[in-house]
Amino acid sequence: MRLRKNGRVQCAGLLTLLLPLVLCACKPGKPYAPAIEGGDPQRGKALLAQFQCGSCHRIPDVEAARGLAAPSLAEFGLRSYIAGRWPNQQDYLVRWISRPQSMDAATMMPDMGVSPDDARHMAAYLYTLK
Repeated sequence: MRLRKNGRVQCAGLLTLLLPLVLCACKPGKPYAPAIEGGDPQRGKALLAQFQCGSCHRIPDVEAARGLAAPSLAEFGLRSYIAGRWPNQQDYLVRWISRPQSMDAATMMPDMGVSPDDARHMAAYLYTLK
């Protein structure tokens, strides 16, 4: 730092040094959603097609998953919440996929008869979408 003629401190050099630190502090950390324990993403991708989740949702790389009636599931692995209400955590997501009506009786998401085991695989695929 140095003083200018008018007495102000010239901080350009200091700002140049501090700006990257400030920007790094604002950058989000690791993705919110963890990898699913016991889930196989490739099996989950196939199950999402089998249960025709794409008739309502857009789901990247899932055949015929171009639905517009429900939110897109692109970048699902970066989301903080499931259905805007529950923390994006494995237990909540498996329950939401397998029994959505048990979490919210008024939800438009139907109970498709997905077992918790199949839901775990589907969740594993959704968490790869970043």
